[in-house]
Amino acid sequence: METIWVVLIAVAALIIGVALGFFIARKYMMSYLKKNPPINEQMLRTLMMQMGQKPSKKKINQMMRAMNNQADK
Repeated sequence: METIWVVLIAVAALIIGVALGFFIARKYMMSYLKKNPPINEQMLRTLMMQMGQKPSKKKINQMMRAMNNQADK
């Protein structure tokens, strides 16, 4: 009978640990990506030039705003 309780407690602790670890890692990554976005204006300007477009400041700001709005959702 005692062995069953030990196994149940171990399984419960494992499940709680996995769930807690997932949510902590998710929160950490969300804050990291908010502080260090994966793309910035310079990268966007280079990308547009490679695609053959002439990047204007207005177009770059519009694309950055759209990307930030998408990230916030």
